[in-house]
Amino acid sequence: MCGSVKPCDLVIYSCGSGGGITTSEPLIERTLLSQSSRNSSSFLQSLRHDKSHREISITLPSSLSAATGSANRLPSPTPHPTIYTSYPLPAEMAVPPTTLTATPTTTPPTSRTKSHFLSGGAGGLISAIILQPADLLKTRIQQSPPSSSATATLLSTIRSIATGPSPIRQLWRGTLPSAIRTGAGSAMYFSSLNFVRSTMAGKDRGSSSSSSLPQLSPLANLLAGAATRAGIGYLIMPVTVIKVRYESSLYNYTSLASASRDIFATEGIRGFFSGWGATAIRDAPYAGLYVLFYEQAKKSLSGLYGGGKGMDDNMAMVVNAAAGAGAAAAATAVTNPFDALKTRIQVNPEKYRNMWTAAKIVCTEEAGRRWRGRALFDGLGLRVARKAVSSALAWGLYERMVR
Repeated sequence: MCGSVKPCDLVIYSCGSGGGITTSEPLIERTLLSQSSRNSSSFLQSLRHDKSHREISITLPSSLSAATGSANRLPSPTPHPTIYTSYPLPAEMAVPPTTLTATPTTTPPTSRTKSHFLSGGAGGLISAIILQPADLLKTRIQQSPPSSSATATLLSTIRSIATGPSPIRQLWRGTLPSAIRTGAGSAMYFSSLNFVRSTMAGKDRGSSSSSSLPQLSPLANLLAGAATRAGIGYLIMPVTVIKVRYESSLYNYTSLASASRDIFATEGIRGFFSGWGATAIRDAPYAGLYVLFYEQAKKSLSGLYGGGKGMDDNMAMVVNAAAGAGAAAAATAVTNPFDALKTRIQVNPEKYRNMWTAAKIVCTEEAGRRWRGRALFDGLGLRVARKAVSSALAWGLYERMVR
């Protein structure tokens, strides 16, 4: 920024309570030369550059200000240092040329990952605790073939819980494993999904009026969501099995430790991964379809808001929550049969040994007045409602926190 210039001026600032300094240049020069030989560090306080010339600013101690005399002091309108005079700076004190460049500030990748991890975990944890009763009722409907319609089974289950001991506690039975599964699972899923999508997007991240997440093609969104959910689902599978059995009326676990001991004693390590195949077939398509539907819904809803121009954070949160609810409802309806099979396998692995065995039994079992195979859609209404609300909460809050 500074070019080749002659020795620049030495600018004198007054200091202390005296308020001014004499304008007699010979006196100032003699005083500076005398003082600087003894204690130059007390004079050189700061360096200042501009585009036209260099200046070195020197602050005088109050004793020096008083020593220069008071007869010719100039009045100081403020107690702050004031420029009074200047004289040529010796060449040996000249400031070397300096180039100042502005460095753009960016958020470190570790900070972004931490933000996505915490935001996703918070959204998942809140939705899991609030909506646990819906998850419990869905499990009770799916755990065995209903003797009548699913609606009658649901009402019967609600009456049984309401008339039993501690109905509120019974409705939230299994909240701890559900909160661990959904909170930790959502944190890992959201941070991993953002990493995968950012990697796939590269430098061309795109933009969305209601979102700061990477923008991909529909096929890329489908693949990113499916692959990420399948991997995370495998990691949290043991907690998922414990959660489902907690919610089922077929088991009477009193703690996570007792549930873990019972599963390991009767089924070994394999018991913690019961229903993995059905879970993967359910979760991978669900997550892939969800991300696909979610991104398309955000674009459509943003278009209704004048193309998204001038959208504030609150409106963006509403758009993202609405898109999440709609995408969850659509993806849930498509994948509910796999969810029903997963529940059967996890609550009764001896009878439903794998997904194909479970599918054959469910499709051929006696269904009373219902058509065969109707059990594949048991709990659909509860699951759609729960997924819509939980996705609106989780994704709306998540996008708001990372926006």
